[in-house]
This record gives sequence, C-alpha cells and structure tokens, in this order.
Amino acid sequence: MKRAFRYQRSAERTTKAPTLPHLENGDRLDQKTFHERYEAMPENFRAELIGGIVFVSSPQKKPHGKWQFTLIQWLATYEMHTPVVEGHTGTTVVLGDGSEVQPDGCLMFAHEASDHLSNNDDDYVMGAPELIAEIASSTESIDLHGLKDDYEKAGVREYIVVTLRKKRVFWFRLQRGKFKEVKPGPDGFLRSVVFPGLWLDPDALVRRDRKRLLQVLHEGLASAEHAAFVAKLEKRRK
Repeated sequence: MKRAFRYQRSAERTTKAPTLPHLENGDRLDQKTFHERYEAMPENFRAELIGGIVFVSSPQKKPHGKWQFTLIQWLATYEMHTPVVEGHTGTTVVLGDGSEVQPDGCLMFAHEASDHLSNNDDDYVMGAPELIAEIASSTESIDLHGLKDDYEKAGVREYIVVTLRKKRVFWFRLQRGKFKEVKPGPDGFLRSVVFPGLWLDPDALVRRDRKRLLQVLHEGLASAEHAAFVAKLEKRRK
C-alpha cells in the first residue's frame, strides 16, 4: 500500500480546501467523500480508503522502495513482451463505494480491450485490475486482511503480497468469489493463470536476486502457453 501517486490539484480546488474537513486516520467515509477531501489535502499527504476506513500513510522507507523497484521490474518485463497488457505502479484505482487504493504494482488489460475496466474523466482507473501486487512491511496486517478483503470483493483475480518481515510471498487466486492461496509447483515456481507465462521464483524475489527472478520469468515468456496467449491477444487487438 504505498503511495507514490500524487493527485493534481488546480488552483480552483485549492481555494476550496478550508471548507472541507481534513482526512484523519480511521475516518469512515464513502469513496466519493474520501476523494473530494483527498484532493483538498496538502500535496505531500498520502492516504487510501480500505473497507470504508481511511488509512493515512507514513513516508515510504528504503526497504519498501527497494523491493517495490524489483517487483515493478518483474511486472514491466512481462508487459514488454505481452500485447494489450498494461503495468502500473502507484496508480489510483477506484474499486467501489468504500475503496480507493494505490497498489504498489498491477497488471491489467488495456481498458479498450477490457469488459470491466474504464477510466473516469480525471483518468483514474475504475474497476478491478486482473492482478495486484503489494510490498508489505509495517502494512502487513492491512495488506493481508482489510486490503485483501477489498480486492476479493472487487473481483481482483490474482493478488500477490511480499511480506518483508516474514520474508515470504503470498499468492492468492480468486476461486468462486474467494481468494485461495496458491502454492509453488514442484519446481518451486508460482505461475499466473490470468497472465500465462508470468512465472515467479518467490525465493528469488525475497532475496532480491533479480538475475534469477528474470531468468525464471524469461523461461515463462518462452513457454508455449505464453506464445498461445500472445496470439490470442493479437487477434483481440486487431
């Protein structure tokens, strides 16, 4: 849950700030009210709405930034080799009436090729990305509970949490409306079913062994399942 994203506030919006209450940790709000108040807050303020509750973010520390950089490198490499798929980091995502979040990383189909994602007039994502990933340290309990519940309810199909204190990767997959944890295969790899060829060596990610991380991913990108997926996406794009 982290919060590199910055809302753009016009001079007109700034003049309205004194008329709106400040966001406070623990406030219970609907998404529309949260968003309106967020835009009136100072530029360096960060918060998310999870389960209708406001969570104000602390400044991001070095370990989180390091692992997020590695995570994004992994996702960006997959995006580069897969048409119609978009990768994002820190982008505001409106999941519903009680949830507005800024995931560390996500993969989604481009909105023009998606039947459930759209952009609103301010260019925020409306709806659930297919895959979301979070780096969890001080936010571990939120990422594995409240945030996980919101993602499950919204219909996120796969959810990855990298816990820095436990040094463990959790991969959840939506099955019959509920997240079920996916276990590595006999080779120790985790594989996406939504994005064929997206292979993960969880131990390499925990160690930040980027050479090994990308080696395994490139094995997935060279697989027959990824080639078939790309061919299908190319037809969709045409």
